[in-house]
Amino acid sequence: MTLPDKKPAFPIRLRGWLRQLASLPAPPECDYPFARSDIAMLATLEGGSALIDAQTWDEMLLDAYSASLAEQTSIFGQQRLHQRLAGGTADPASAERVRALLDAPDAMLRLQQAMHGLRSVDMEVSAPLFGQPIASPPWWRRLLPLPPLALLLSLAAALLFAPLAWFGVLAAWAILMVVQVQFHERCKHWQRSVRSLQQLLLAHERLGALDTPFTQGWQAEARQSGRLHRQLVPMRWLKLIPLLSEYEDWFVLGDVRRYFRSRLVLLRQRDFFRASFLRVADLEADLALARHLRASGQFCWAQAAPGDALHLRLEQVRHPLLPAALPLSLNLDGRGAFVSGQNGIGKSTLLRTLGLNLVCARAFGFCHAQSAHVPLLPLYSSMQSEDSLAGGESLYLAELRRARELLALADGAEPALFIIDEIFRGTNHLESISAAAAVLHTLAARHLVIVSSHNLVLAPLLEDCLAPWCVRRGAGAGLLLAPGVLQATNGIALLAERGFGSAIEDKAGRVFGWLSSHMAQPADCSGVLHEASGDENVLTL
Repeated sequence: MTLPDKKPAFPIRLRGWLRQLASLPAPPECDYPFARSDIAMLATLEGGSALIDAQTWDEMLLDAYSASLAEQTSIFGQQRLHQRLAGGTADPASAERVRALLDAPDAMLRLQQAMHGLRSVDMEVSAPLFGQPIASPPWWRRLLPLPPLALLLSLAAALLFAPLAWFGVLAAWAILMVVQVQFHERCKHWQRSVRSLQQLLLAHERLGALDTPFTQGWQAEARQSGRLHRQLVPMRWLKLIPLLSEYEDWFVLGDVRRYFRSRLVLLRQRDFFRASFLRVADLEADLALARHLRASGQFCWAQAAPGDALHLRLEQVRHPLLPAALPLSLNLDGRGAFVSGQNGIGKSTLLRTLGLNLVCARAFGFCHAQSAHVPLLPLYSSMQSEDSLAGGESLYLAELRRARELLALADGAEPALFIIDEIFRGTNHLESISAAAAVLHTLAARHLVIVSSHNLVLAPLLEDCLAPWCVRRGAGAGLLLAPGVLQATNGIALLAERGFGSAIEDKAGRVFGWLSSHMAQPADCSGVLHEASGDENVLTL
């Protein structure tokens, strides 16, 4: 689906012209950078079944993809997008709202302006809202007005008629200092959370005032947001005068009293704050998805494969992070895929293209393709196993650990998708093929497996569960993904292209020819992986 560009509404364009005419600066865009742990906090706290694990997240480049989704989006929308990517299944209501937003660019701009203040917050607040409930304020908070009053009375008495009252001044001052030192940093840190909650309530109130189909029924919640905002952040005239504001904190314990008051408001209205968070964050996340799809140009709404059938059909699918990447098509009818191709042709990029689009289909309901019929299943991958000197783990041990993790995931009751690139590179050729065949055959028994490898003998070994596909260069500069196994390898040819010289190339060619004659691809090995049935001479893995 390709969307036509639509110009903003005339009032919005007129406002921009008047601003330029008056030489007024554009409204500031201040997107605070958040750590990955902050963005993942909501998903961590809400829990639920993870449909993608940490290694798959990294290998599918989901940090980069979520960042591309979250442009012009606050921490609230970012956390909701991350939660959907990590463990969500496409919500029909959300998908319908994204479709409607794509057809309403004027409404998109109005919603974005109403939520603009969210982008200035510098503290995530899912922890106090969805984590452990905050503690009730202590009973002695009601006594906080007494030390400032005692200081004032003692000072007046000492100056007017009772010099001994200076001891009372010192005592009251000491109490004020002890309380301030104890709570000063805590209050400063909490004030950042209060500002985030303040912007959340303001955005909710502004959205409720809009007359759009996307905010219908928000009016009552908007009024409640306004009331809570006034309770959370009461009007303070002294804050307009910085020096007096500082004196208020030190001599009247203003910051400490506001600290306890705001925490009490949050404690009493926590359910509303949580509902407001989710409602605003969901709308902002859908707005981000609509912007992303409008900018990406071509996309389609994914059709779910029927039931638990492991069918997959993607037409002209593209890598969403590589605009110049060439589209490819793939059709799997109940079997997984064994993908072969020459060095450097783009097999790993193809696997990430498939993985990213399958995650998008499951989490958001769309794919970066011309058409898509895909299973909406959990996705797990093994593409970047590395040795670890610090951890005492060689490459092969790291690959074995990941293979055991995948097999454990495959033991679950539900089917899943597995994307694997060059399994078991860290051992010798024969053992690599043997171990890879055993693991892949077991995974493919109940799950959809897509694997790429230079060990072409795996193709006939696994042909009962993995259909062979080959990435080839098509007409012009295009690529073609077609059924079959790679016939012409290019590992030796690349020696010459990289300047190794004819001597090295000739020696490598002679060894390759000798190995090819002694280790030729077997004509029939499809039954090797099946159980022996009364014949002890049948080799089993």
